Amino acid sequence: MKKQNIFTGFLLIGIGCYFFLQQFQIPFFTDFYSWPTLLMIIGIVFLLHSYFSKDYKNLFPGTILIGLGLHFFGLRHYGFWIDHWGVYPLIIGIAFLVRFQKTKSGLIPGLLLLGIALFAIYSINKPGWFSWVNKIAAMLESFWPLLLIVVGVFLIYRKK
Repeated sequence: MKKQNIFTGFLLIGIGCYFFLQQFQIPFFTDFYSWPTLLMIIGIVFLLHSYFSKDYKNLFPGTILIGLGLHFFGLRHYGFWIDHWGVYPLIIGIAFLVRFQKTKSGLIPGLLLLGIALFAIYSINKPGWFSWVNKIAAMLESFWPLLLIVVGVFLIYRKK
């Protein structure tokens, strides 16, 4: 029961601070009054809950939410921010590595995803035979909601 109270308390504090700052329209924070900031707040709450309750299963979703919030915030506010499919495996790879720091599991997938992301982002002059990866990524961008549905159905019906 106490672990749930910690999560709820941090969530209410974060959302309350967000709306409190929004009411006063402080010039420094005006760029943060958007939905990516709410993603980051929820991600921070997951991380704080994990560290305070010493239950590290929420490190992964917390890191992903912070990463997605930062990415979407950067896309909206910074012209230099990269809009590339390689950012998503980068965020997931970092989430695996953050979780590995405390649970000692997920190192190999984290490093693999990090390597794939860095290769995809920084390999500007890829050989011609590598163009199929960008085509697959473009197709996945179109159908990613179906991927979420399939993974959700799998998680519901898998045998434990």
